[in-house]
Amino acid sequence: MKNIPYPGQPLTQIRECRSQETLRTLEISFEKFDLVTCDEFGYVFFDKDGAELLFNHLSLRCGRKSSTKTTNLSLERWSEIFRDTVLTVAKVDRLTHRAFIINMSGKSFRVKETKQMMEK
Repeated sequence: MKNIPYPGQPLTQIRECRSQETLRTLEISFEKFDLVTCDEFGYVFFDKDGAELLFNHLSLRCGRKSSTKTTNLSLERWSEIFRDTVLTVAKVDRLTHRAFIINMSGKSFRVKETKQMMEK
């Protein structure tokens, strides 16, 4: 499987395609990826329009292709990201359906590496 980066900020790209009326072309290409990873979900907060666009975009894959999400926020706190409780509930429902949820805890490896580097 090839690792094909999804260029740029995905939400910015989705908005640009919508304004250029090429959104469906972007969606078709997005649907073909074997695996999509949304890394560090929760570091960027969305306005209502952005949350809806991302919801629709990620919903294209539900039940069809694999997706992973990484986040430091519990699912209960996702309404902070999307600022819309109803949309958040729908998004969590779709993203967690038939999903494997892995809760990882522990100390940051970056902090550990930094401490080791400073001790040298």
